[in-house]
Amino acid sequence: MSVTVLILAFLPLRASDDRLVPGKPLVPGATIVSDGGDFALGFFAPSSSGPANLHLGIWYNGVPELTVVWVANRETPVTNSTTPKLSLTNTSDLVLSDGNGSDHIVVWTTRVKAASSSSSPTAVLMNTGNLVVRSPNGTTLWQSFDHPTDTLLPGMKMALKHGTRDGERLVSWKGAGNPSPGNFSYGTDMDTFPQVFLWEGTRPVYRGPPWTGYRVKSDYQYQTSSTSSIIIYLAVVNDGNQSYTTFTVSDGAWLTRCVVTYTGELQIQSWNASSSAWAVLGKWPPYPCVSYGYCGPNGYCDETARPLPTCKCLDGFVPASTRDWTGGRFSEGCRRKEPLRGCTAGAGAGFVSLPGMKPADGFVLVANRTLEGCAAECDRNCSCVAYAYANLSSATSRGDMTRCLVWAGELVDTGKLGASSPASDTLYLRLARLDVAAGKKTKHNAVRIALTAIGSSVVIIMCIFLAWLKFSGKNRNQGKHKKAPFDSSSDLEFPFVRFEEIAQATQNFSETCMIGQGGFGKVYKGTLGGQQVAVKRLSRDSQQGTIEFTNEVILIAKLQHRNLVRLLGCCGEGDEKLLIYEYLPNKSLDATLFGISRNTLQYHHTTQ
Repeated sequence: MSVTVLILAFLPLRASDDRLVPGKPLVPGATIVSDGGDFALGFFAPSSSGPANLHLGIWYNGVPELTVVWVANRETPVTNSTTPKLSLTNTSDLVLSDGNGSDHIVVWTTRVKAASSSSSPTAVLMNTGNLVVRSPNGTTLWQSFDHPTDTLLPGMKMALKHGTRDGERLVSWKGAGNPSPGNFSYGTDMDTFPQVFLWEGTRPVYRGPPWTGYRVKSDYQYQTSSTSSIIIYLAVVNDGNQSYTTFTVSDGAWLTRCVVTYTGELQIQSWNASSSAWAVLGKWPPYPCVSYGYCGPNGYCDETARPLPTCKCLDGFVPASTRDWTGGRFSEGCRRKEPLRGCTAGAGAGFVSLPGMKPADGFVLVANRTLEGCAAECDRNCSCVAYAYANLSSATSRGDMTRCLVWAGELVDTGKLGASSPASDTLYLRLARLDVAAGKKTKHNAVRIALTAIGSSVVIIMCIFLAWLKFSGKNRNQGKHKKAPFDSSSDLEFPFVRFEEIAQATQNFSETCMIGQGGFGKVYKGTLGGQQVAVKRLSRDSQQGTIEFTNEVILIAKLQHRNLVRLLGCCGEGDEKLLIYEYLPNKSLDATLFGISRNTLQYHHTTQ
């Protein structure tokens, strides 16, 4: 969020050094500038209040569009007429006061309690945008990074203390020119396992997935030019006493920040010097589908769907209202196809695994469980409808290193992130009958296994049947037939050829004989019965190969044509599936028809 502000001009702006010391307060019209020149500390007047009301803040120095990243006195502006000032006391306190003499009023203070009043503290504005109060020995007594307003800068920490469940939040401005706390906030949920929320008041607007144990991930990449890009690295640290998230950017990246806007978005912005504008690299929620609970109970947002994410029902569920669902209204969510009736209702009851998911909200964290223990925890509890497990051993060396989440009732705010996302989980969903939700997959797998097992028999029968059709048809029409040129023992035009003969003809499928390779196998050149042939050998470990092979035999038998490469024979012995074609020495058919130049010979019968 870019905020229009007025920097006081009634005194010439002067830049002091990068620090504040006791006895030399900061007053309106003066600024403290970080050593690297990226940030400035001073008084500013929000556009909504006019120059009479002032706030103390930190902003980007040298960026034409002034953008405030931290404000001390958000709710209590000071007035220009009473000469406000920021002072550093000998007790290491930063004090913002308003008024003169006996009318002096403390508006804001850091409340630092130093051990001695004779020390000489300093307040330094770092080039990271962090205002730090230090003791003479360099110890940090207070820093603005520990007290964020609406902006998270690289290196800042969003912390969650485990003992007190006290968590930090970014809180939006109330308006474009009003730095008072607004309606939107962003931070870590303090009541459950670490997961981040964007709230409007107390209502969730967006929720991130529960932490899966990753420590660093490349969360966003933005191409700034043909030769450079910005990479944002998100880090999660869990040291036993507290957890916190922070982010850094790649070397040489533009000025980058994360901000909660007064309009209710969490945005990652970078300053584009060439266009003199803030570029929005990412925002949350990025589209309606991922807004909290948008897809209703037991529905989920499929973020992998293209061209746009869309709502879908979990396996074993259907839309509660088909009319609403087809009309783009998803709040009613989904209902079960078959209701649960206890823990073991019906044959095939159990859990189906859904990888690459963002687990639902409203879970219960069960401590000290293995994956098997987490599954058992849900299985023996009849009210448990789902569970998810993660091993956090790579993320922390203290305390419980497991994360077992269980759900009872409806699943709300579920999503699909894709298995490649380090933030995704495998969700194990309880169904009354597994074949209700996974029936298509189960049947499909069963068909593939069955086809693989009986593939050779089917092929042999198909080849014999096709040969019989050709043989009987020729006898009826011509009264005689011609022998296949490569099989003197057969009286059929479409014979079944023994595997040993094909292996011998291709020099045992030598690489020197290979002339092509496709999705289901390789093509070899060979000689059978004195005739040059091309042999297509389907991969033995390809389950799809059996289906492809059977379909191809049927298809070629139906589509024999002068413009198609002729199928001369086939073989199906054990796991071996082979098709024998006439050999085209003058390039493939598509090169002849369309002028396509190829280095290897390929055989095409029809577009599939």
